[in-house]
Amino acid sequence: MNALQFPPLFTGHDAVGGDPFAMAVAAADIGCDAGLVIYDLAADRLRAAIVFAPDVTLADAAVILPICGVGLQNAIGALGPPEVGVHLGWDGMVYVNGGRCGALRMAASGTPEVEPDWLVIDLTLSLWPESDETGLQPDQTALYAEGCAEIDAIELLEAWVRHTLVGINTWSDSGAGQIHREWRGLAHGLEGSINLAGHMGTYIGLDDRLGLLLKIDDNTTLIPLTANLTRPT
Repeated sequence: MNALQFPPLFTGHDAVGGDPFAMAVAAADIGCDAGLVIYDLAADRLRAAIVFAPDVTLADAAVILPICGVGLQNAIGALGPPEVGVHLGWDGMVYVNGGRCGALRMAASGTPEVEPDWLVIDLTLSLWPESDETGLQPDQTALYAEGCAEIDAIELLEAWVRHTLVGINTWSDSGAGQIHREWRGLAHGLEGSINLAGHMGTYIGLDDRLGLLLKIDDNTTLIPLTANLTRPT
């Protein structure tokens, strides 16, 4: 495999079948440089994790999760046919033509009120269905099963990093307004009664940090993006 082409200050590392999320978190814990991209490209799945070093509190930096989602949508949109629809769940889920196709996950050091030493975003994206019996899981799909078989996984990974960097630069320069507008146009699953981050209610909107506003009984509850923080298992 030829060396992947990432923007300046980003460095690729092949996980060689390992778990990119776990490897990226471990590397961040011991002080690796920001911009590390650990990836594993299999025939049926793309997995990758990026290490960031935000210079704002974790509560603000968590917007990098939806920024990475919009970056993925932009990358697929640039490389795939125009009729393919990519939408994003607030919890990091990725949907292609309405079917669940992958997920973004987020881990970070520290607590929401302080600036994290590191933040890692992990992407898992199905390229081919796990089984030929796709009717057994009608709510799940894979990228190549949705008319995107011409997309090369290497090019997609490179494009995801590039588009994500554009989004992060826009956020750094201008605040969260642009990502707020873009993400709302790609949002999936916010109709009716929804259950996210352990809360069930009716979607009202997003706050200026893209936290989720839910009406629960007669109260409005704010669920911050940091509710999506996790760790590799």
